[in-house]
Amino acid sequence: MRDSGRMRGVTARSRGSSTGSGSNPRQKVRDCCRKLVAFMCTQVGVGGLVVGYAILGAMGFMSIEGHVERPEIEKVAQKRNACLGDLWRVTTRENVFNKTAWQLGAAKALKEFQDGVVTEVRAGYDGRVQGDSWSFPAALMFSLSVFTMIGYGNMVPRTTWGKIATVVYAVFGIPLYVLYFMNMGKVLAQTFRWLYTKAYECSMEDRRRDSDSEPARIIVPSTACLWVMGAYVATGTVMFAEWENWNYLDSTYFCVTSLCKIGIGDFVPGANILDSRSGHQTKLVINFVYLLLGMGLMAMCYNLMREVVRVKMRELKSDITFCFEDLRLRAVACYRRNNAD
Repeated sequence: MRDSGRMRGVTARSRGSSTGSGSNPRQKVRDCCRKLVAFMCTQVGVGGLVVGYAILGAMGFMSIEGHVERPEIEKVAQKRNACLGDLWRVTTRENVFNKTAWQLGAAKALKEFQDGVVTEVRAGYDGRVQGDSWSFPAALMFSLSVFTMIGYGNMVPRTTWGKIATVVYAVFGIPLYVLYFMNMGKVLAQTFRWLYTKAYECSMEDRRRDSDSEPARIIVPSTACLWVMGAYVATGTVMFAEWENWNYLDSTYFCVTSLCKIGIGDFVPGANILDSRSGHQTKLVINFVYLLLGMGLMAMCYNLMREVVRVKMRELKSDITFCFEDLRLRAVACYRRNNAD
């Protein structure tokens, strides 16, 4: 009897172990998926997801737009050759003895070439071949401008599939960017608030020793946020002025319009053709990091200033309530005084 009971126990345990081993892989996959989703909802996960989404978009747009022929490049080359031919014919016909006739003929040829180039520029010609336009750093900047809603406009998809991909990419990328904006702003605000609190407590340590009162809640002033953003804009101003040969006003103008997501597009880093051909497009990657971090700082300032506004509104509400209560008491006292008389 004992042996049969032991055998039944061993059989039951073996069945349980086999059943558990069969369900363990599924359970592990579920646990991994839960952990992955939980990590993606953290600040580090959202930041990594945004960077990965930008890289994925850059590779996708490179594969779609990078190998498409651009007919305007060939047309500009043909117009250039035609202009040279016209100038040579005018020179051989008029020679150098009839200056006025030569100038009229040369001006006509150059005017035709100028009008042709303007037409091709409106069609998308920018002086670059397709490989230079859709390099990886340039495509990375295009992806950033799409899901951050900056939209510089210096690079646009020419193909049907490129336009469809841009629409789909923006539909999924904009909510992801909003999530990044909120999470990164919250993290940076907490970090900056902690640093400001520690610095404030160190500066007020002597006064705290003399007084026995409890320390009040410390609110980061809006001027501190303005100083942080001013320093960040000044850093970008010096950086882009040195790299792009812009003056300081144009660099400041670009930094402010980009960080505020205005994106006018008249100044764009890496637009210099010589830089793009000499392999200096790593500037665009640094510009990508600068803008992504700068938008996080903008979100931080928004969170901190919102807290200041809330505190000020509570104080204003308290003052208004106190004022109306004081007016009410004075009116009641005046009414009683008049009735007593």
